[in-house]
Amino acid sequence: MPGTKKLVIVESPAKAKTIGQYLGSGYEVLASVGHIRDLVEPKNLPPELKKGSLGKFSVDVDNGFEPYYVVSDAKKKTVSELKRALKGADELYLATDEDREGEAIAWHLLQELKPKVPVKRMVFHEITKDAIQKAQENTRELDTALVDAQETRRILDRLYGYEVSPVLWRKVGPGLSAGRVQSAATRLVVDRERERLAFVSASYWDLTATFEPAADAVPFSSRLVRVDGTRVASGRDFDDRGQPKGQAVALDEASAGALSRALQASGVDIVVSSVESKPYTRRPAAPFTTSTLQQEAARKLRFSARQTMSVAQSLYENGHITYMRTDSPSLSQQATNAARTQAASLYGADTVPEKPRVYTGKSKNAQEAHEAIRPSGDTFRTPSDMQSTLRGNDWKLYDLIWKRTVASQMADAKGSTASVVVTATTQTAVAGVSAEGAARTAAEFVATGTVITFRGFLNAYEEGRDEDRHGAADSAEAKLPPLTEGQQLTLDEIEAKGHDTSAPPRYTEASLVKTLEELGIGRPSTYAAIMSTIVDRGYVTPRGTALVPNWIAFSVVRLLEEYFGDLVQYDFTASMEDDLDLIAGGDADRVDWLNGFYFGNDTHRGLRKVIDNLGEIDARDINSIPLGEGLTLRIGRYGPYLEAPGDDPETPRRVNVPEDMAPDELTPARARELIDAPVIGDRVVGVNPESGKEVLAKDGRFGPYVTERTPEEIAADPATGEVVEAGTAAATATPTATDGAATKKAPAKKAPAKKAAPKERTASLFKSMSVDTIDLGTALALLDLPRTVGVDPETGDEIQAQNGRYGPYLKKGTDTRSLTSEDQIFEIDLPGALELYAQPKYGAKRASSALAEFEADPVSGKPIKIKDGRFGAYVTDGETNATIPRGETVEEVDFERAIQLLADKRAKGPAKKPAAKKPAAKKPAAKKPAAAKPAAKKPAVAKKPAAAKPAAAGAAAAKPAAVKKPAAARKPAAAKATATAAATDGDAPEAS
Repeated sequence: MPGTKKLVIVESPAKAKTIGQYLGSGYEVLASVGHIRDLVEPKNLPPELKKGSLGKFSVDVDNGFEPYYVVSDAKKKTVSELKRALKGADELYLATDEDREGEAIAWHLLQELKPKVPVKRMVFHEITKDAIQKAQENTRELDTALVDAQETRRILDRLYGYEVSPVLWRKVGPGLSAGRVQSAATRLVVDRERERLAFVSASYWDLTATFEPAADAVPFSSRLVRVDGTRVASGRDFDDRGQPKGQAVALDEASAGALSRALQASGVDIVVSSVESKPYTRRPAAPFTTSTLQQEAARKLRFSARQTMSVAQSLYENGHITYMRTDSPSLSQQATNAARTQAASLYGADTVPEKPRVYTGKSKNAQEAHEAIRPSGDTFRTPSDMQSTLRGNDWKLYDLIWKRTVASQMADAKGSTASVVVTATTQTAVAGVSAEGAARTAAEFVATGTVITFRGFLNAYEEGRDEDRHGAADSAEAKLPPLTEGQQLTLDEIEAKGHDTSAPPRYTEASLVKTLEELGIGRPSTYAAIMSTIVDRGYVTPRGTALVPNWIAFSVVRLLEEYFGDLVQYDFTASMEDDLDLIAGGDADRVDWLNGFYFGNDTHRGLRKVIDNLGEIDARDINSIPLGEGLTLRIGRYGPYLEAPGDDPETPRRVNVPEDMAPDELTPARARELIDAPVIGDRVVGVNPESGKEVLAKDGRFGPYVTERTPEEIAADPATGEVVEAGTAAATATPTATDGAATKKAPAKKAPAKKAAPKERTASLFKSMSVDTIDLGTALALLDLPRTVGVDPETGDEIQAQNGRYGPYLKKGTDTRSLTSEDQIFEIDLPGALELYAQPKYGAKRASSALAEFEADPVSGKPIKIKDGRFGAYVTDGETNATIPRGETVEEVDFERAIQLLADKRAKGPAKKPAAKKPAAKKPAAKKPAAAKPAAKKPAVAKKPAAAKPAAAGAAAAKPAAVKKPAAARKPAAAKATATAAATDGDAPEAS
C-alpha cells in the first residue's frame, strides 16, 4: 500500500540486489545507475541562454560559476521510475557511496526527486548484514562540502577542457583533449621517453668467480667489487650520457680478460679477508589502498587499472570486500582481530605478533580516508571457502586482497645475512688494471647469502616489485658454506662478462599510478580513468605492460609546456588536489577558488588570461622534432614522418615512420637509414601468359594489391622489377603518335572512345602476403577470384569462393557461408563446401556470436551481450551499441562496465543523424543551374525546423536544471567560442 514502505536508492543494480537481501520486505531498493544529471553541452542549451555567460561552458563564470544541469535522455526513464517509487514511500534513504561522487549523486537525486517525505543519508564501508543494520541506525545529513568539492572538480575540468582542448585541435590535431590530471600523466610518460631518447649506453665489464673452501665443501659464487682498494664500476656508476661518475674504475674487455687470466695463473693467493653476519628482518606490507591494489594487481595478475577497479567494485557490491576507493591503509578493530585470528589458526600462534599492527596513511585527503580494502565481515572467508562463490578474475583478486590483509597482521620474517669478502692477490701486477709501479694486483670479491630462520608473514604473502633499472634485487634466500677469516680458498671457475647500461624503464600502469600518488596528482577514484583516457586518446599505447607514448603525445606535451606551463607543472596539479580537499573539508570556498583559477589571483595568472594572451602558435614548429644532420621528424595529420632536404630544394624528401616503431627506437642513425632507403615503387611480378599483360604488385591507399596493365604503359627496371617513371613512358608515346602536324587531327571527340576500354582487374593481397614476395602464380590466382569450387549436385548451382568486405566466404546463388581463413579460398574443395552448406547458416556462429552475456540492462530491460563486430568488440542490449574503448579487453568488461558503456553511448545521443542530413541538403544545390530560385529556397526551409528542434529539446531538458541555486542576472559574454562543444563529447576533453 502507498505510504507504508521505505525507498532506498543506491548507484548500481548489483549493489541494490545485495542490500535488498538484508533490509527485508518493508524496503524497496532501486538503482540510479550512476549520475542522473550532468552539465549540459553548450550546443544543447536553450537558445536564449546560448548568447549569455552560460553559452561557452554551460557554467555561468560571471555569476558565481553556477552550473546548468540537465537529466540526460538515457536517465529520464530511471528518474521517472524513481519518482513513481517515491510516491508510495514514507521515507527516503540515499545510500550512495561515501565519497565525493557518491555524495554528489545523492545531492542530484535530492534536487531532482524533490521528496516530500523525510530523507536520510545512509553510508557504509562494506555490504554485510551487520554493516547495513548499523548504517540504518546511524544515518546523517547530506555533506554539502563534499558536494561542493565534486562540483568544483567537475566545473574545473569543464573550464580546463573547453579552453585548452580547442587549441590542441587547431595546432596539433582533431579529437585531442587536455585535462588537469591526464595531461600531467601524459607528460610523465613523454618525459620518460625523452630520457630514453637522450640516453647513451655505456659498456663495462666485471668478473664472477666461484671459490671452493675444501674438496668436499660446497662452492659459492662471488663478484668482483674492488681492485687494489678501488671500487669496480657497475651500471650505477654511469650517468644517462654514458659518462662515469665518482671514483670507480671501469673495466673494459681487455683489462677484464687480463685480470681473469692472471687470477687463473698458479701462485695466486686466495684468502677470506672478512666474514660478517647481520640479522635480517622484513616487515609485511600494509593492507591495500586503491593505488597499491592497482599496482599489485598489475604486477601479480597482469590486470589493468580499469580491470582491477571493475572487479573490485563487483566484489564490493556483492558483499565480499570493503569499499574499494580509499587511500587509508588502516584496519578497523574487528578487521584486525579477524586477520590475527585467521593467521594464528592457519599458520600457527607464533606467526602473530604480541600487539596488533597499526597502519597510517600519508594522505591528507579527508573525503576518502576510509578503511583499507579488505575482506568484509568480522570473520574473513578464506579463498578456498570462496571458490564455490567466485570465479575467474573475481576469485583471483579476492585471493590477493585476503592474503595481503592477513599478512599485514603477521610477524616479521627473520633470518641472517652473511657477507664474505675474498681477496685474490696475483704474483705480478696486471697491466691496465693496477697503478703503474704496483708489484701485485689485489682483487676483492664479495659473496652474500640470506637464510630465513622464521618466515612469519611470508607464509601468507610476499609483495611484488617493479622493474629495477640496474637489475638489483634483494638477496635471494641462499646459504654460504661455513667460512672463517684467513681461510685459504681455491679458484674453481672465473668468468669475465660484458654489460651495457640500460635506459630508464618505461612506465607501467603500476609504476605510473605509484608515481602519480607520490606526486600527489589525482585521487584513488581517478587513477583507473586516467590510465584509460591516455590510452583511448591515442597518447599512449600499451606494449605488454609498458606504456609507450605515441609521437602525437610529444606535440601535445610540448604545446602545453610552452604555452600552458603552469597547468602541467606537477606541483601545481598536486596543489589543485589539495585545494579540492580543503573544499571537501569545508575549509575553502568553491567560488573563491574557481575565481582564482579562471580569472587569476596573486599566485596564479588565471586560465582566462593565459588563453587571451597565447599569441601566435607556430603549429609546424610544435609538431616538429629535430633529429640532427638535416633530419626532422614531423607529426602530421596522418601520422609521423621524416623530412630531409631532397634533390629539389623546393621539394624535401619525406618518409613515413613505421607504425610499430617506438619513439626511442628512432635514433638519428635509424632515421638516416629510413630516409636513405630506396623508394619501393610498383613491382612487376610477371606477365599473364593468357593476355600478355604485365602483372603489378602495388601498395595503395587501402592496402597492398595486384593489378594488370598493358606492357606499353609500364617501364620496369629489368634487374629489380621496380616500375620506373611509368607515367613518363606513356606520356612520351603520345606525341610520337601524333607526329607534330597531326595535332590538327586530334580533336577532343576522341576522348569518349577511351571510356569504353575495360577496367583492369585488381585484387587485394591476403593479410599473410607481401608486395615484396608475392609470385606470379599467386598474383594470377588472386586476379582470377572468385574461384569456382564446384557445382552443387542437388541444385546445380555453382559454388564460388571469394574474399569480401567482411572476410572470406562461399557463395551459392544468394546463399553464403563464411570461411575461417583467407587461405581456405584456395584450399577448400567441393565436399568441404557442401559440408558447410549442410549446416544451418548461423548455427555455428550463433553459438559463439556473443563473446560474453550478462543480465538485463536496467534501462532497456534487455539482456546485455558483448559481440565481435566489424570495428572490434562492442557491448549491445539490442537497442544501443557501444564500442569497447581501445586498450580495454573483452575480459575486462563486466556487467557494471557494460551498463556504463551503454549509458555513456545513450547520453551522447544519435550523433550521426545530423551528419546524415548534410548530403540531402546538397542535392537541391545541384539543381541551381536549372532552376536557381527554387534551389535557393529549399535549404532555407530545411534549416528552420532543424534549428528549432534542438532548441525545443534543450528548453524541455533544462527545466529541472535550475534547482540548486537561483542564477543571478547573466551578463552577455565578451566572446563566444561555440566550436569548443563541436569536436568532442562534452566531457571528453576534460576527462581527468
